[in-house]
Amino acid sequence: MTEELRPERRPNSPLFSSGPCAKRPGWSPEVLNGAFLGRSHRAAEGKAKLKAVIDEHRALLGIPDDYRIGIVPGSDTGAVEMALWSLLGARPSTILAWESFGSGWATDVVKQLKLDDAEVVTAEYGQLPDLNAVDWKRDIVFTWNGTTSGVRVPNGDWIAEDREGLSICDATSAVFAMEMPWEKLDVVTWSWQKVLGSEAAHGMLVLSPRAVERLENYTPSWPLPKVFRMTKGGKLIEGIFKGETINTPSMLAVEDVLDALNWAKSIGGAQGMIDRTNKNAKVIADSVKASDWLDYLAEDEALRSPSSVCLKITDHWFTGLSVGDQAKAAKQLVSILAQEGAALDIGAYRDAPAGLRIWAGATVEADDLSALMPWLDWGYGELKKNFKN
Repeated sequence: MTEELRPERRPNSPLFSSGPCAKRPGWSPEVLNGAFLGRSHRAAEGKAKLKAVIDEHRALLGIPDDYRIGIVPGSDTGAVEMALWSLLGARPSTILAWESFGSGWATDVVKQLKLDDAEVVTAEYGQLPDLNAVDWKRDIVFTWNGTTSGVRVPNGDWIAEDREGLSICDATSAVFAMEMPWEKLDVVTWSWQKVLGSEAAHGMLVLSPRAVERLENYTPSWPLPKVFRMTKGGKLIEGIFKGETINTPSMLAVEDVLDALNWAKSIGGAQGMIDRTNKNAKVIADSVKASDWLDYLAEDEALRSPSSVCLKITDHWFTGLSVGDQAKAAKQLVSILAQEGAALDIGAYRDAPAGLRIWAGATVEADDLSALMPWLDWGYGELKKNFKN
């Protein structure tokens, strides 16, 4: 690679973190002025705001009317854990893992729930397991979009319509960034802090009628903490899915996500969000295609995430380093870019191969990504000249 000149233009916003992600364009704290504060969230006005979050999600995402939507504690992690601890064990299960979060769910199922009839099917970072080999007589747990690997499932075609088991999908980093085939999904989870760019700590949990039937007809053999309980007396606690949250939510965060949802509506709803994400992803793709030192961690173009873009360094200088020195070099590159105010928080996830991870979801501006890419080239040149192992 030739020595790059220092770019003249920086991104207007250097915020490319994969979570919490950048706030929507034009966001300011003033959007929180209408927050329902100092009152019980169970008051009529508080419940109305919580129900509005549910109703807006349904309308924008086209979630079927007979699917339940709930606001739950613990962000996406809490929503996934509620599903795993409440639903698994009724039949054999398979956990698909090709990055750190899927591996985490596998650990919970095998080592915490200790299900004897659970199997874990894995793939290396940058790849997917064989989806066509999935046995849909079993419950299947998977991430739609591997936030830490940049690898996503291509579509829902591999999910059987006549499945006997449940499809349990961690869809954070995917909802509002990719098409979701709701009729193929029995449990779907995500958080406000990803594609919506809202605040953390709250998760969304969507249940199909098949998932509700499981909840009402199956009782796990292990005790369930209060924050996981979705049934009482063998019946679904419907209030959870009407805005009556299990625990006390942050009404500041509720106000913020309502603002994010209103913004999404203003740019064309879910499709507008997807279009922005794809436009951002193309900016990165065009630059990577022209690069002589960067490539995607995802080997198959059809599997590349448009939201959490994970890149590896292919230059011989870098690949000739030890694994430990590769990690150090990648961190130094991230530090160079941060010191220049060109990009913040774009290092690869701690469990992933050394490299870069750039958030390209809908709240990021394509123009900022266009300004960022030349800085990557310049920063890598500086790294090679000044690397200290």
